[in-house]
Amino acid sequence: MVNLRKKVYDANMMLPAYGLVAGTQGNVSGIDRKSGIIYIKPSGVPYEKMKPSDIVGIDFDGDVVTGKLKPSVDWIHHTFIYRHIPEIGGIVHTHSIYATAFAACGIPIPCLTTGQADIFGGEIPVTGYVDNRSDNIGKEILKHRKNGCPAVILGKHGVFAFDSTPEKAVFIAQMVEYFAKINLFAIILTNYTGKPIKSLPAGEIKKWYERYHGKGYGQK
Repeated sequence: MVNLRKKVYDANMMLPAYGLVAGTQGNVSGIDRKSGIIYIKPSGVPYEKMKPSDIVGIDFDGDVVTGKLKPSVDWIHHTFIYRHIPEIGGIVHTHSIYATAFAACGIPIPCLTTGQADIFGGEIPVTGYVDNRSDNIGKEILKHRKNGCPAVILGKHGVFAFDSTPEKAVFIAQMVEYFAKINLFAIILTNYTGKPIKSLPAGEIKKWYERYHGKGYGQK
């Protein structure tokens, strides 16, 4: 699917544009469920040198079916997630600064604001540390993933975000970083003032999340 390949390229190029990656650390993929082809960033190719034709099409075994380059070394995690979360169509992996600070500490991103409640329906969960062998990362993500929350912070590693399309998954990754930054500053200010900070109550989170997801927000 040529169109999806270009969309995956465009989504990958959003990562440096939004300040979500440094160097070559990060990748976006998209899946054509009908053909079983997953399009993903090539391994180690700098974003500034990458072309749409560099995007690699692979099958679920990681074998290249379209393109001439090697796929991202994270392909095995992408295929695992696609296999076990059939409703998604795009995955983003980043080591964005503020979210990865939470990952380094093994701390979930707490739901301190209504904006985060809108999109994530609560805190963004964090996993324990696992190495990158076999399906370890994919299994850990599934273990900690919460219904309605389209992202997981991988302990000591970074962010995995997913949605129905590659572009929407990039938006999720962008919002993870946005709220990680807000919350980090809020925690710092709390330590400075000595005033306690609490997450939004569960009932309020539910109310904001439901409004954002079909009960009043946006256009018909």
